[in-house]
Amino acid sequence: MAETELAGSVGLLTGASGGIGTALGRRLIAAGVRTAFAYGTHAEHAERLVAEAAKAGVEAVALPGDMADPTVPRSLVERTTEALGPVDVLIPNAGYAPPRHYTEVDLDTWDRSIAINLRAPFLLAQRVLPGMVERGFGRVLFVSSVAAFTGGVIGPHYAAAKAGLHGLLHHLASRVAADGVTVNAIAPAFIEDTRMLPSTADPSKLPVARFGRPDEVADLAMAVLRNGFITNQVLAVDGGAYPR
Repeated sequence: MAETELAGSVGLLTGASGGIGTALGRRLIAAGVRTAFAYGTHAEHAERLVAEAAKAGVEAVALPGDMADPTVPRSLVERTTEALGPVDVLIPNAGYAPPRHYTEVDLDTWDRSIAINLRAPFLLAQRVLPGMVERGFGRVLFVSSVAAFTGGVIGPHYAAAKAGLHGLLHHLASRVAADGVTVNAIAPAFIEDTRMLPSTADPSKLPVARFGRPDEVADLAMAVLRNGFITNQVLAVDGGAYPR
C-alpha cells in the first residue's frame, strides 16, 4: 500500500490527548487522514491537534467522550461520520491503567478497566467494520500492551483487558481480511511522556536501557496502517522486554 493511499481517508483516534495519542494524531495529519480526535480528559491537547490539522489543510474535529460509558463508542462513530464521513481508519487508543496489587483491585477498578480497555474497542470495531467491508477497505489498529503477554506491572485488571484485545482481533481479522480490511494491534511497553508509565518503571531493566518514545510507537502504527498484507498480528514495541 502506497503512503498516499491514506490521504483523504477518515480516521477515528481515541485517547488523542495522551502522549501516544498526540504522536499518532500528528502522523495521521501528516498522512492526510481526516481525523476525529476523541478524548476523555485534557481537551486542550486534542484541540491542539485540530489546530495543527487546520494549518496542514486537513479536516479534523475534537470529540469528547468517556469510553467507560457504553453509549459513547456508537456516538463517536456517528459524530465522526457526520463531521468527516465513514470511518476508514480506527485506532482505539484510549486506556485506563491505575496501578494496583492484585489484592487491591476493587470491582469498580476492574469494571472500568474492562470497559475502557476492551469493551469500548469492541463496540467501536463492531460499529465501523461493516462499512469498511462494504467499501472494500479499512484499517483497525488496537493499542494493547506487553502486559497482555507477561502480566505486566500495573495489575491484573489491565493485563486481562489487554489480553482480551488479542482474542478480539484474532476473531475479527479472519472474518474481514478477504474484504480489504486489516485488524491488528501494537503492544507498547515503558513509553516515556505518557500517563501510562508506572512511577516505579526502571529503564535499566530493558535490553535497550532506555524508555521508548511516543514517536517510536507512532512509527510502527503507521507502518501497519499502510500495509494491506499485515493482519491478525500483535506487534510489540517494547525495547526487547518480551522477545518472541
